[in-house]
Amino acid sequence: MIRLLIADDHPVVRAGLRAVLEGEPDFAIVAEAATAERAVELAVELAAAGGVDVVLMDLQFGPGSALNGAQATARITAEPGAPRVLIVTTYDSDADTLPALEAGATGYLLKDAPPEELAQAVRSAAAGRSALAPSVADRLLERMRTPAAALSARETEVLRLVADGLTNQQVSQRLHLSQATVKSHLVHIYTKLAVDSRTSAVRQARIRGLIR
Repeated sequence: MIRLLIADDHPVVRAGLRAVLEGEPDFAIVAEAATAERAVELAVELAAAGGVDVVLMDLQFGPGSALNGAQATARITAEPGAPRVLIVTTYDSDADTLPALEAGATGYLLKDAPPEELAQAVRSAAAGRSALAPSVADRLLERMRTPAAALSARETEVLRLVADGLTNQQVSQRLHLSQATVKSHLVHIYTKLAVDSRTSAVRQARIRGLIR
């Protein structure tokens, strides 16, 4: 049996996932979590007892959760003997997929996936194989083909803070970087996005789905 933990802040979504997955003879739903923090707690507790194999993790939780799905994934996968994490969400931009995959998610699936695709993704994740929605896989392949045009994780982080209205000095303090390093990241960002200003960089990144 593949033992599953469902983490989503919407009861209807949890019920829907449970209804789909319980119809598979090799799946067992062992727990549910409505917040990312609770998902981490349950995953750690159950993993220590050998009681969970895959966590189905949403990316965005409500105001009752201080963590998002990517942060929760990072905490879960950092533990010894951690279960696999399969992201199941409605978000599929680079701003969402890359942090989740970098956090250690084994797979990334969209909530509109057919039931059979969801079941196969769970089995792949349990076996340690990656399972990606086609749109996500296509974008990752394109990033590999054109690495010079892809923003690094740090560049994305810098640009996200710039989009929030932070100055270079505030970005440097937030990320514990020198202002010279922040300026260097911005120069690289401008080059990759073919822009010449902070405003244009933010606008272009949002158009491309690199940040929200």
